[in-house]
Amino acid sequence: MKKLSAILIIICISSLIIFNQCKISDGKVTVDIHAKPFEKLSEYNFFKGKISDLVPNDKVLPYDLITALFSDYAHKARFVWMPAGTSAKYTKDEVVEFPVGAVLIKNFYYPTDFRDESKGRKIMETRLLVRRADKWDALTYVWNDEQTDAELNIVGDTKKVSFTNLEGEKLNIDYSYPNKNQCKNCHNLKNVQEPIGPKVRYLNKDYKYTDGSKNQLEKWTEVGYLTGYKKEENLSNKIANAFDPSSGTVEERAKSYLEVNCAHCHRREGSANTTGLFLLLSEKNPESWGTMKSPVAAGRASGNCLYDVVPGKPDESILVYRMTENDPEIRMPELGRSLQHKEAVQLIRQWITEMKK
Repeated sequence: MKKLSAILIIICISSLIIFNQCKISDGKVTVDIHAKPFEKLSEYNFFKGKISDLVPNDKVLPYDLITALFSDYAHKARFVWMPAGTSAKYTKDEVVEFPVGAVLIKNFYYPTDFRDESKGRKIMETRLLVRRADKWDALTYVWNDEQTDAELNIVGDTKKVSFTNLEGEKLNIDYSYPNKNQCKNCHNLKNVQEPIGPKVRYLNKDYKYTDGSKNQLEKWTEVGYLTGYKKEENLSNKIANAFDPSSGTVEERAKSYLEVNCAHCHRREGSANTTGLFLLLSEKNPESWGTMKSPVAAGRASGNCLYDVVPGKPDESILVYRMTENDPEIRMPELGRSLQHKEAVQLIRQWITEMKK
């Protein structure tokens, strides 16, 4: 009898451990914009089943961008959720107008081996942008090592992460979690915190959903997450895929990369508006893109170069120098990277090399 009791206790404990590790959460999505943020990511119920599988709950819609922001080679799994009966409004050039209560969910993770993602992954953080009545609120949730949940962190942090890249090289990096002020730095537009990614020209691509492949903007419209969008008016309203040669010319791909990675600050309404370097695709003046433009105030960050971009001479261009440097006082972007984005540097060098002098 004692043996049977001991076995039953072991079974119960084992079941509890398995349940704990899986964090099964099949309830409805819970977001209250008037309450304090949850301490744990699992409390929102954005994902069903084992939370680390990132299987979206009902009305949590996955999405992707044509060209994405570089974050030390981290992969990202993006989702959007909106309260019942609400919808975002179409805008052609800026981020679509999200309703109060909407949440953008971005998960940062590293495959154990980039050459074979079936070997597993480590989720580092989940960032939420919550549309409150008067503002967007940025929340960072840091995943535990067991990958059972993520906890709210507003002060920032650094953790070690290891992975094998596509070249078979084992990398060990210090992954940085942003604090609230750092979030505001990148998401600042006209001194108001705004999302960066969900623009029509970034979303205008097909996505492979569980029920088949479909253009993301058409899907958002179909499920009631977007109103006012007209396909025929937006056939060419899309950026190039920076790393797909079939997506556009070298110049188109280079400028798309720079807009996505730099123009949230380097635009006339952004935090770097005093630099005179404006990197939105809508800018047509070559000097706005740095061509033979002297820096306003670069100091040692100029790398002894005289101009932001020198046609035909990438090694004399400040833009290339700051993309290759990892010194926190010099590198660009300032936040979100400690590694050089080698493929991007190669693309920008090619663009500058092929410029007419």
